[in-house]
Amino acid sequence: MKKNDLFTVAIEDMSEDGAGIGRTDGYIWFVKDTVIGDVVEAGVMKMKKNYGFARLVRIIDPSPSRVEPECPVARQCGGCQLQAMSYEEQLRFKERKIRNHLSRLGGIPADQIPMEPIMGMENPWRYRNKAQFPFGKNKNGEIITGFYAGRTHAIIEHEDCLLGVEENKEILEIIRNFMKEYKIEPYDEGAHRGLVRHALIRKGFATGELMVCLVINGRSLPAAGVLTERLRAVPGMTSISLSVNQEKTNVIMGQEIISLWGPGYITDRIGDVTYRISPLSFYQVNPVQTKKLYETALEYADLKGGETVWDLYCGIGTISLFLAQKAGQVYGVEIVPQAIRDAEENARLNHMENVEFFVGKAEEVLPEQYEKNHISADVIVVDPPRKGCDAKCLETIVKMQPERLVYISCDSATLGRDVKYLRENGYELKRVRGCDMFGQTGHCECVVKMEKN
Repeated sequence: MKKNDLFTVAIEDMSEDGAGIGRTDGYIWFVKDTVIGDVVEAGVMKMKKNYGFARLVRIIDPSPSRVEPECPVARQCGGCQLQAMSYEEQLRFKERKIRNHLSRLGGIPADQIPMEPIMGMENPWRYRNKAQFPFGKNKNGEIITGFYAGRTHAIIEHEDCLLGVEENKEILEIIRNFMKEYKIEPYDEGAHRGLVRHALIRKGFATGELMVCLVINGRSLPAAGVLTERLRAVPGMTSISLSVNQEKTNVIMGQEIISLWGPGYITDRIGDVTYRISPLSFYQVNPVQTKKLYETALEYADLKGGETVWDLYCGIGTISLFLAQKAGQVYGVEIVPQAIRDAEENARLNHMENVEFFVGKAEEVLPEQYEKNHISADVIVVDPPRKGCDAKCLETIVKMQPERLVYISCDSATLGRDVKYLRENGYELKRVRGCDMFGQTGHCECVVKMEKN
């Protein structure tokens, strides 16, 4: 076969990023926008020795789990890889993915994995409390905003993402009209010119509080007072600020935040714990499911009231404070200084005195506190980034010999790898549960409980 040749293929599985997988004469094809059970006509895009990539041309026989995507730009945007799949089938796919990774990479026979039912959403729409919208121009020179198409920086014009809150559309319209009126140019990546790069919008689901932070290629915004007044008219508006980012970079946020109006943060609650969230804070994007995830982590930690708990990769202390409700003492570790400042403020906000936070890499802080200051651990909770735990961090966990380890993962592949190491070093996998935080996408959170043999 060569480029643009057409062929028929049945979709048998799906990849990590939601592309359908099919085979012709043993050769593997990845076909975007297909779902398990589809029979499709596809066009060759690129071929490697053992696998190739193809585009969907037409659906010959649709899968029983295929549904009509609700978003009009679902295919172009690519952010919702699974929107053409029924939500029930999405949950089955994610549960299967976790089991496969723990089996294949964790070295556990599939039928011996202690899986519990995945926690799905009651409504898998409008769940994101945070969105970042790039600004640019269309072919007619008009200011637009939306989302980048997959693996590109071409903006798909769309102001009402169905995963985001309904207020996003109104806020973006206000900003876009303001820019047009005051002739403020959007940022041009190629030329490194123009002022407005992105708009960050956050909402506290429990409080209704809204934040807007405009990312700019400069240090000030013309007629900022006018924009502030217009945004303040949106019900719930609490904080308006600028993020200074004058670098040639793909990183969205700059490190300097200039407040235009309000306290510079919003608050939200998960369960009985209140959190203060600033523009640079890491905070889970799906607060409804986060409550289920943290309650499961707390259940797996099995705290009786006197334990010393370490929370590694703690962010703004979201899990630390949840654990502190039932622990004797909690120590949180995070590399981002601003996050630790937020965490300490959150502890004060909730009148929790049994929490202490450290700035630094978990793999450096943990050995130092254990070896030099002899701080032990009854329970360790880890919530690492997608790359999983650092090898030195895992070594120190094993040295500290906690009775229980709770691992919250946003990538079950690196979870499988780390579970294998821990099983080889004296820990047994006791409980596993997926939590769907990202409906319509291929991503899934997972929490596991491990106990010392």
